[in-house]
Amino acid sequence: QVQLAESGGGLAQAGGSLRVSCAASGRRFDIYDMAWFRQAPGKEREFVAAVSRTGGTKYYAASVQGRFTIARDNAKNTVSLQMNSLKPEDAGVYYCAADSGFSPEHRASDYEYWGQGTQVTVSS
Repeated sequence: QVQLAESGGGLAQAGGSLRVSCAASGRRFDIYDMAWFRQAPGKEREFVAAVSRTGGTKYYAASVQGRFTIARDNAKNTVSLQMNSLKPEDAGVYYCAADSGFSPEHRASDYEYWGQGTQVTVSS
C-alpha cells in the first residue's frame, strides 16, 4: 500500500504558472505508474497526465499537452506537475494517483491509490 499527499496549487492568473507536488510513502514507489487527475465542480474527474514507473514515458491529455509537464523522482518518492499558460478551465481539485497495474486508457477507476487533492484556482 502507498500513501499519497499532494501539496502546492493555489491561485494563479490566466497565463500564469503553478506547480503541484505529490509525496508518496509506504510501499516502494517505483512499482507504480503515477498520474494526475483533476475535478472541477459538477464535473467528472478527468485525466491530466501520467508517467511510467521509470519516468521514461509520459502521457498528457490533449487539453494540457504542451503546457503541463509531469515528472517523477524515484529517489525522493515524489511526482510533480508543472502547469504553465494556465487557463480558467484548468481550475479544479488536482489529485495524485498510483497504479500498480497497466492502465493504457488512464481511467480513474484503474488507479488504486489516491491523495486527498489540492485546489487550483485560475482567475481570468
